[in-house]
Amino acid sequence: MQAGRQMLERTAVCRAALYLLAAGVALTSEARWSCPPSCRCNSAALEVNCSGGQFTNVPDGLPREAKLLNLTHNTIKTLVHQQFHTLMQLLHLDLSDNLLVVIEVEAFLGLQGLLTLRLSHNQLKIIPVGAFAGLTNLQLLDISSNEILVLLDFTFSDLAALQFITAADNDLVFISHQTFTGLNSLQELQLDGCNLTAVPTEALTQLSALKTLHFQRLGLATLPNYSFRHLMHLKELVISHCAWLETLSGNSLFGLNLTSLTIKHCNLSAVPYIPLHHLVYLLYLDLSFNPITYIHGNLLGDLLRLQEFHLVGGSLLRIEIGAFRGLEHFRLLNVSRNLLTTLESGAFHSVDSLRALGLDSNPLACDCRLLWVVRRRLYVNFGGRPPACTTSAQLQDWNFLDFSEAELPSLLTCRQPRILNRKRQEARVDQGHTVVFYCSAEGDPVPSVSWLNPQLRPLSPIGRVRALSNGSLEVRYAQPQDSGTYLCVASNAAGNDSLPVSLRVRTFPSSSKNPFRLKGWPTFPSASPGENGDQKLHFDVKTLLIAATIGFVSFFSSVSVCFIFMLFWSKSKGQIKHTATIAYVPRSAVSSSNGGTGNYMETSRFTMKLI
Repeated sequence: MQAGRQMLERTAVCRAALYLLAAGVALTSEARWSCPPSCRCNSAALEVNCSGGQFTNVPDGLPREAKLLNLTHNTIKTLVHQQFHTLMQLLHLDLSDNLLVVIEVEAFLGLQGLLTLRLSHNQLKIIPVGAFAGLTNLQLLDISSNEILVLLDFTFSDLAALQFITAADNDLVFISHQTFTGLNSLQELQLDGCNLTAVPTEALTQLSALKTLHFQRLGLATLPNYSFRHLMHLKELVISHCAWLETLSGNSLFGLNLTSLTIKHCNLSAVPYIPLHHLVYLLYLDLSFNPITYIHGNLLGDLLRLQEFHLVGGSLLRIEIGAFRGLEHFRLLNVSRNLLTTLESGAFHSVDSLRALGLDSNPLACDCRLLWVVRRRLYVNFGGRPPACTTSAQLQDWNFLDFSEAELPSLLTCRQPRILNRKRQEARVDQGHTVVFYCSAEGDPVPSVSWLNPQLRPLSPIGRVRALSNGSLEVRYAQPQDSGTYLCVASNAAGNDSLPVSLRVRTFPSSSKNPFRLKGWPTFPSASPGENGDQKLHFDVKTLLIAATIGFVSFFSSVSVCFIFMLFWSKSKGQIKHTATIAYVPRSAVSSSNGGTGNYMETSRFTMKLI
């Protein structure tokens, strides 16, 4: 019994000692991590969370060993000089969602190890030079959702290790040329300023290592030439929510070797083919939410490595045949929420390489042009939003990917074009008249009508001889060289139909039965070559008589003026002899004298009276 009692006493003593030791350790840790009121501290993770603590200033008594400090959702207005100098171990500082208006110079001095600093959703209007002094290891800076108007020279010069800046959702009106000086390691920059009317090209030239650049809400109508010069390492460019941006100048992207380009929520009415053509390393192109109506054929072939093309929420009416020709690596096309009635397989270099297709929310007509989509449904990802028929009465709102192979031949059909009026059209007109030939066709889908000239070359909708939008052919001010047979061609996915029309143009008619024909004269545009190649010019007799009369009258008028002038001139010289004696030797006398031996030569005289 005695031995047992002693054993119990020893056990109790040991338990008491262990309890006191544990309590002592807890008290020591608590003393070291004395949390300010309204804050929550985690000594194991070295975190201090003062979010939503209704602080108007940075609280005192923060643990010196803290590595993360969260001061979000308070009413702090000012950061004073060396505000956090006691927190030398701090790695992450978050001051988002406060009322910050002033950050004094060297406010963060002493935080040499700080890696991330977040100042978003405050009321900063300007950041003084030197505010970030001492943050030599900072890698991420977030100053988004403030009221910053101007970024001054050398604002970030102390942040040599900075890799990421976001300044989105501000009111920037000006970025000084030396703003980004010293940011030699910056990899990504996000800028937002609805009042910026120009790309800060000079400021961006300081960012030689930049790889990603985001622009939002710029007040630009066009993107000027050489906007991003010297950004040779830039790989991703995003321009968004620029409501006035309508065009890109031809060399606006010159000097860039992009792999990703996004221009969305802007006002582009056409794909910027010329600025894009040199981007041979481009893999990703997004032009969504622009009022682009057409993707034309054979204009994107220079983008040899392009894999993805996005144009969601646009105004696309048509993707032409050959639109993506030459793009051997093309994998994804997303044209959801547009106005497309079809998408033909001929638009692609090869449909076999296509892996993803967004075609939903388009007024698709289910006919033979979409047969290829159904047959590749097992190999193409539609993102859970398969296309549906909306303009076909028979298949209204049907998901045509559900059709069986047996149903396809009878459901997805096309009808070959047929020109309605097959009557041969012939026109014989005089030179200078205007001629119109009509051609209309029917088919399913509605066929397109084009015209070929006598040399079988397509006619454009502009010029003197042109194909009109209603399918007609117009020849204005017809000339003899316009004569020949023109061909109307109606075509759709099921085939084509054609109809020839004939035009003969006569030269200007002559009013005389026997006109003059002058050989060797140059031919006027209205003249036609002669049978033997001689150039002939036709004259009307009446016209010739009028011209001759005008010429004679002009000649006699000139002679009369000369005589009148001589008369007055002679009167001004006083008395002048009106007779003159002229001596001459007859020709016969000269001949006799040369042949004879004598020296006699007879001279004759006569008198002439001046009138």
